[in-house]
Amino acid sequence: MSSENPISDDALREEVRAWLAEHWSPEQAQALEGKQLLWGATGELKNWLGKVVEARWAVPTWPVEWFGRGSSAVQAKIIAREFAAVRAPGAGQDRSSMWANTLLARGTEALKAELLGPILKSEVNMCLLYSEPNAGSDLAGIRTRADRKGDHFVVNGQKVWTSGAANADYGMLIARTDWDVPKHSGISFFFLPMKQPGIEVRPLRQITDESHFNEVFITDAIVPADNLLGDVNTGWKVLQTALAYERSILGDAARGARSGAKESLKEEVLIALAREAGVLENPELRQDIAQAIAYKKLNALNNARVKADLQQGTTSPAMSLGKLAMSRILHEEARVRTAILGAQSLFEGSDHPRAEDANFLTFNAYFTSIGGGTDQIQRNIIGERVLGLPKEPEIDTAIPFRDVRKG
Repeated sequence: MSSENPISDDALREEVRAWLAEHWSPEQAQALEGKQLLWGATGELKNWLGKVVEARWAVPTWPVEWFGRGSSAVQAKIIAREFAAVRAPGAGQDRSSMWANTLLARGTEALKAELLGPILKSEVNMCLLYSEPNAGSDLAGIRTRADRKGDHFVVNGQKVWTSGAANADYGMLIARTDWDVPKHSGISFFFLPMKQPGIEVRPLRQITDESHFNEVFITDAIVPADNLLGDVNTGWKVLQTALAYERSILGDAARGARSGAKESLKEEVLIALAREAGVLENPELRQDIAQAIAYKKLNALNNARVKADLQQGTTSPAMSLGKLAMSRILHEEARVRTAILGAQSLFEGSDHPRAEDANFLTFNAYFTSIGGGTDQIQRNIIGERVLGLPKEPEIDTAIPFRDVRKG
């Protein structure tokens, strides 16, 4: 269905329900519950996602030639709600997949034909090759290099804080391709094949005892010139598009408890926890719980505005508000959970699941404070681009990167 052949909201809703009734079951919902899409998918989940993509429910706002229906944002929400109502995954990737949306916006027709379908079906796994040990939070300071050799580039350098690198088939890579221009002007953006000699992934142990983050060492790795997004040396602009999607996703998608229980993310969970602990009448806790819920409501409204901007082709700096807000929400919710549990929060292990969840969320909140640009970077963006405050002095934006001092 395209925008040239519109369908009413009610007719669309009935079409989605009929399709789900034919292809989806409560047993599938139970079997696929908790299967994540970000770092990998089971064969069963891939099979289901293939059906969703082929039926054009995965990215309904996209053009028809790229698995979409040309639907409006309102109708995309109708589809997503119907899928959510029966706990069916796969719809709404035109809002949630930074990989697919970045490729659609900036990739060549050939690269889109090769990878858009597999990405939407989770047939390929992706990671982000942005941060570097010596670049800090200033991605324009990267020193990983990509040198043109005929029809490909040779990549050398090191990346860090790379989630999902161990399972990734491709990495969205920013690399320096011109050292004789200012730092923002000599960067290019690639889809780097990860399964090749010259790429070594070393896991980093996190405070939660997980290892989602990795170091990636790249030595003479090859990336075809056809895997370039945008033109050579225009990677900074492509990166802004990718970061916009990433911050939008981080702005309204938080990780739940260690158990993965989705109910841990619902607004009512703090109320239920306080009732269970017998402290719901405590006036200070009631105020804390109300404030945490208000943060979530406000953030949801802001994110809706940002996603509307993205669908119109605008990369609004307001997305930094959402990303920063989610970081604050997670820290605040972890604090309130701990306050509700009181001394119980000192326990750990499977015999104390409430304390286990509260402590996990406390540690894990720092993930959101760092990932997708640190909280400090978001505050700078908000100050300069949203509030219009003076920019921080930058002494290296107008000189060739080759002459920028290291360290």
